[in-house]
Amino acid sequence: MISFFEIKATVQFDPRNYTKKHENQSSWKKSVLANIDGDLHEYYAWFIKKRYNLELLPPLRKSHMTIVNDKFTDGRIWDKVKKKWDGREITLKFDVNSRTNGEHWWLRSDSIEAQELRKDLGLPPSPFYKYHITIGLTNSKTRFHSDYIHRLTDMFPEQHGADTLPSWR
Repeated sequence: MISFFEIKATVQFDPRNYTKKHENQSSWKKSVLANIDGDLHEYYAWFIKKRYNLELLPPLRKSHMTIVNDKFTDGRIWDKVKKKWDGREITLKFDVNSRTNGEHWWLRSDSIEAQELRKDLGLPPSPFYKYHITIGLTNSKTRFHSDYIHRLTDMFPEQHGADTLPSWR
């Protein structure tokens, strides 16, 4: 069974670069986030810890949904769309059942406004990596355990609070 909640988030263009990779790509790669107030990622990480005894590393940018993480070079269009959307509150819809690929844990999400923002930029409404809210990720010490959980949740989705449809990734 899929259950969805709605939550408000604030659009942020050009978030701070946290890593060398972000810095090295900043001349050609543009980013837009939908920042979620509070600690949604910590809330879900707590459930994963309780259910599977798996501790996750938090996402660098806290609770958010990435709207744009693409190559984008037209500064004129970027500035126009940024003026329209930056700081605006939008609604996100997210699936309460967590997903994993073994390394990352996330919640599937979507937003009509995020799709409109991407269209305003001339991008497809959905990004290559579908909309999601990252809960956390594993490290070298917890990856084996997380992969084991991933295999179990794929084999027996109904026993792990997941729907029987394949995950988005």
